[in-house]
Amino acid sequence: MKLSGFTKQRARLTLLGVLLLLDIFLFATGQATLLSIVLTIALSGYGLVGLARKALRQTHLIWRLRNRLFVTYMFIGAVPILLILALSYCGAWIIVGQVATYLVRTELRRRSQFLVDPARFLSEAPPQARNALITQLSPLLQERAPGVEIIVTSSTGEPPLRCPPGSRIEPLPAAWKPWTGLVFKDGKYYAMSLAEHAGTRALFLAPLGPDVLAKLVPGIGQLSISPVDITRVRAAAADRGRVVASVAGVEPPAYNTLDREFPWYNPLEAANWSRPNALEPTSLVVYTRASAVLSVVFSDSLDAAQDTLNIFVVLTVMLALVELGAAAIGFSMTSSITGAVHNLYDGTVRIGKGDFSHRIPVKGKDQLADLGNSFNQMSAQLENLLVVAKEKERLQSELVIASEVQKQLFPRTAPGMRTISLLGLCEPARSASGDYYDYLCLPNGNLALAIGDVAGKGISAALLMASIQSIMRTQLLAGQSGQLCTSSLVAQLNRQLYANTSPEKYATFFFGIYDEFTRVLTYTNAGHLAPLILSGGNVKELEVTGTVVGLFPSVPYGEQQITVGAGDILLAYTDGITEPENAYGEEFGIERLTEAVLKNQKCETVEIVAKVMEAVKQWSQAPELPDDMTVLIARGLD
Repeated sequence: MKLSGFTKQRARLTLLGVLLLLDIFLFATGQATLLSIVLTIALSGYGLVGLARKALRQTHLIWRLRNRLFVTYMFIGAVPILLILALSYCGAWIIVGQVATYLVRTELRRRSQFLVDPARFLSEAPPQARNALITQLSPLLQERAPGVEIIVTSSTGEPPLRCPPGSRIEPLPAAWKPWTGLVFKDGKYYAMSLAEHAGTRALFLAPLGPDVLAKLVPGIGQLSISPVDITRVRAAAADRGRVVASVAGVEPPAYNTLDREFPWYNPLEAANWSRPNALEPTSLVVYTRASAVLSVVFSDSLDAAQDTLNIFVVLTVMLALVELGAAAIGFSMTSSITGAVHNLYDGTVRIGKGDFSHRIPVKGKDQLADLGNSFNQMSAQLENLLVVAKEKERLQSELVIASEVQKQLFPRTAPGMRTISLLGLCEPARSASGDYYDYLCLPNGNLALAIGDVAGKGISAALLMASIQSIMRTQLLAGQSGQLCTSSLVAQLNRQLYANTSPEKYATFFFGIYDEFTRVLTYTNAGHLAPLILSGGNVKELEVTGTVVGLFPSVPYGEQQITVGAGDILLAYTDGITEPENAYGEEFGIERLTEAVLKNQKCETVEIVAKVMEAVKQWSQAPELPDDMTVLIARGLD
């Protein structure tokens, strides 16, 4: 049943009246919600569309079919694209601003949390040991928190202990409770940590001036912290010229004209020095760009930003070309093919939005049908290529990041010792290695050295390797004031790995502490390949004193001692050195390794390591390393 024009008009007016009455009722009863807002927008849009249609009819702009198709495609194609672009711009603004402020807030929190343990440790330390502890902690604190000031007060009436000695920081009011975070004092912001134990209060105060803020997240852009309300912050974001003096950092360069600057506001809370334990609202404003945020997140690499912008430009050009083609078809073709043109347009819009799984319906066996089939084939190929490209990009990005992070974990230089020299080298079979070596000069002048081999390869093995290094360094620093025991340290490492890793994760581990004065190396070998000690022409294997770490919850570990005389060579290695096979299936073996070292024992340590690596590679003749190759050499000096 067809309705006449008059009946359709009455139906529209009736619907408009019902919606208007419902909208008035919601506002009158105080029940205005999202529904009422939607109804208001719908009524306004309906009225505007009606006026536009009436104006177009009266001016005969859509009397011709070509103009009707043009107007139709304009509203179907152009308006949504503009809305998508506007939404994309707003979405980019929000995401870039949120990520930038998150990075800054995280770094601010980390700066404050870095002071917690030193403050607690200093408050719990005996009075006679505090000066020595401050002397030991001061270089590390100045490196991680420049300009930090320390004051230790006691309820016994002892004079306050200050660092640096000329510090004028006054003690906190007695009402302050232990607290860590930002504090506002004398018109400036500081990272603060207050610890209290048995009447002793240790206060650490690190300034957050413009020079510190500029280095907080390098390359992120300009930022400022100020105790202002939201109205003033928004005004500052709109006109930065008013707050230039409070902005730290430099404006990041634009990658291209589309790389616009985004100001973003984020609220913080900071304590007031003169008002104990009272938090006040604080404003964090960051001026950044999308390329700057991507550069920080992806380790100073703009590859992700470049790929994203290039894809966006390509899709925009493709969409514009398809739009021009659709408009030309709309001008030239009759109403019988309008449906096919619409299907093609709808397919291109979906492709432009990234929906490569969309397929347009194809009817008949004419040229339009062939065009539809070609479009579907193109969509399928693009979908497959996009999946492969995204997966490859993700894997490469993860491997590059993991490799760069792991390189930072290995020691860069060997500590300068009087009676022994060290050199370690690791050549991973993949981008990330599961082998581990480390050496660390202890405060008492002794030397800690370690080598290990994590079960497995790739990212998971590299993560476990990083955990082992973190645990061992933490234990060494935590026990630096006492007598270190290699067996106890390895046993503690075993317990932590077992408790915090999956059952199949374990590692072989050799750990030793070398006494600089007695030339005695005390070691514990937890299932690792026996290191070799070469003295003259004699070779001795260091025995294993326990099983691997991380496989069992509680395992006893023993320790042994050897003397490293002048000219003696201690060689520790992983199975990537001895297990590579030649074309006949023969392993390189310990005998060939010993022969290579004895042959070059009078050479420099660097040359010995290079010769060992070269001998293994020549033996296997493999295009790729079958396993991670790691060598650690210690040579006694005269």
